Formats: sequence, structure tokens, C-alpha cells
Amino acid sequence: MDALFNLPRSARQPLAKVVIVAGPSGTGKTRFTRRSGLPFVSLDDFYKDGDEPGLPRRHGMVDWDSVTTWNKSAAVDALVELCTKGETRVPLYDIPTSKKRGERKLSLDGAKFVLAEGIFAGDIVSAVRAEGILADAICLQRPRLQAFWFRLMRDLDEARKPPINLIRRGIAHFFEEPAMYAKLESQGCRLVSWEEAHETLTHLLATAR
Repeated sequence: MDALFNLPRSARQPLAKVVIVAGPSGTGKTRFTRRSGLPFVSLDDFYKDGDEPGLPRRHGMVDWDSVTTWNKSAAVDALVELCTKGETRVPLYDIPTSKKRGERKLSLDGAKFVLAEGIFAGDIVSAVRAEGILADAICLQRPRLQAFWFRLMRDLDEARKPPINLIRRGIAHFFEEPAMYAKLESQGCRLVSWEEAHETLTHLLATAR
């Protein structure tokens, strides 16, 4: 193992830190991170292949809203490597076929912050903080009807899953969102509007050394 990883976490001097962007599906996490101009990690790319034995099922398909369908340790390891070494390799996951289809190299290129977004982003807040690479953890908010509509139109447009499954999942999300926000807050995420999220990034970039 590289000597850097043998250092006590408190003694590390990371090249960059992570801004976690959480929120229920349909709140605009991917759009926000891609518009930021910063390096970003799509945490959904760390999903397990859909044919892996033992995955939970719901709405007539694998329950992709269950954290057990996702490789948390691999996601955290990739963020640590990126922030301490300056580059890493992340998987490329195809949601319609539920399979990894390759990987890509991701580099900091001098950036002081990395964004990590996904529906399971709240689940890594404590781990990223413990690794000494957490800059902030925010949770994007949208009105429930708006999130429902954006989520459904995106999923149908991308043919992510059969339409009836997407509708069932969307209805379930609509009623579960208040509990989702409460859970994300308990995991250490701050609930913010899009405007407040932009202000957060602007402040971090202005004060970066």
C-alpha cells in the first residue's frame, strides 16, 4: 500500500476535498454537479450489476433505492485516492442494462474540490469526514411535484426501466420524500435550495488556498 495511506488520517494533507451533493431522485444533483465545472464523481456508477445474486426487489424489479445494491466502500476508496493522489479510475455504469460497461480515468487537474453526487451520497458523509477529505455535505431540495415530474421525464426519456415500473417507483418516492430528507439531515447533510448550493460552491472556491 502507498505510504500516503499509512499516515494517520488527521495528518494527511489532501490535494482536494469533497463536496457531497445529496438529495432524492429528481432534485437535479447531476445537472448541478455538471454545471459546476469541477471534477465530479457520479456515485450511481458504483451500483452492482443487476444479475448479482441476492439483490433486493421492489416494484417488479431490483430495488435500486436500496443501499445494498451499491458498493459504498469502492466509492469512498475512489474519492480518497482522487483527493490524495490526484487521480483515480471510476466505473461507467449503464442504468438501462444494469451493468458496468467500462471505466474512466478522473483527474483533479489542479482543482481544490470534487463533487460527489447520487441518491446514496448521504451514506458516505461520515466515512468521507473520517478520511479527512470532507469540505461540505449539501442536500438539494425541490418541491415534491416538481421532483416527481423531472424524475419521471428523465427516466422515461433515458428508457431506464419499463414505464410501469418507473411510475410505481415515482409514486413511492413522492410519498417517501419527507422521510428521505429527514434521513439525509441525520446523516449530516444541509438542506439547501439551488441558489444556496451555488452560494456554497462560490464561497468555497473564493476561500480555497
